[in-house]
Amino acid sequence: MAIDKQYLSDFDAILSHRYDNGADYWTTPDKRLIKGAPFSTLDSALYLLELGMEPTEPLLKECADLIFSVWKEDGSFKLYPQGSIYPCHTAHAADVLCHMGYVHDTRLQKTFQHLLDTQYTDGGWRCNKFSFGRGPETQYSNPFPTLTAMNAFRFSDYLNKEPALDRAVDFLLEHWTIRKPIGPCHYGIGTLFMQVEYPFRNYNLFVYVYVLSFYDRAKEDNRFLEALKALESKMVDGQIVVERIVPKLAKFSFCKKGEPSALATIRYHEILENLDIK
Repeated sequence: MAIDKQYLSDFDAILSHRYDNGADYWTTPDKRLIKGAPFSTLDSALYLLELGMEPTEPLLKECADLIFSVWKEDGSFKLYPQGSIYPCHTAHAADVLCHMGYVHDTRLQKTFQHLLDTQYTDGGWRCNKFSFGRGPETQYSNPFPTLTAMNAFRFSDYLNKEPALDRAVDFLLEHWTIRKPIGPCHYGIGTLFMQVEYPFRNYNLFVYVYVLSFYDRAKEDNRFLEALKALESKMVDGQIVVERIVPKLAKFSFCKKGEPSALATIRYHEILENLDIK
């Protein structure tokens, strides 16, 4: 699918930020691939895919090569030249590359094994970084990085075959019950979470339901069905209405706050397809 002409202004706007960070493909000269949000390398590649750009386009192939250039032999991705490598970084890079069609690349296969090997005891993924201090809540994994990892795994042959991923689903569904902020980065389910955000950038109701809808473990669970019902209660005339958007994306036509989004609604219909709902 090529980019529809109604979204060409969005495409041009994304490209206008291509050199903001000092190097090509939305990055810095030292390859900080998540710097400059919401126009980092990883963010921008996902926007272009969402608008309909084919992964085989030279621009996206160059972005993929850039992302793979920071892949490590253990399967992790080092998105900053200095400092620790966190599970959220590896999950984010893997997610983008899977969306770009590289799920069967041998490097990503090693990344999947790395993620499975580093899964935390509660079934999620947990960064050993305590920006908010330590407390009982920080003994949990971080829900959004876990959801991001699961968004990558759904492309893989592990989908609905790997018990470790069932444990991750259980962890995410349990957060629907816990609600309170958990994990070292304090991800909660509250007012902001319940606001529909699109494109998928933060932990929120829409991406939570979307990713879990690929997993058989979740599909008939009452917690998942409650979340789906909550999402559907916010729809207008069968369409997803964007409730929250990062300010720098506010003028984009495909995700205007307070208006129905055709592309977001396509994602909703994927949820229905996953659940065999006609």
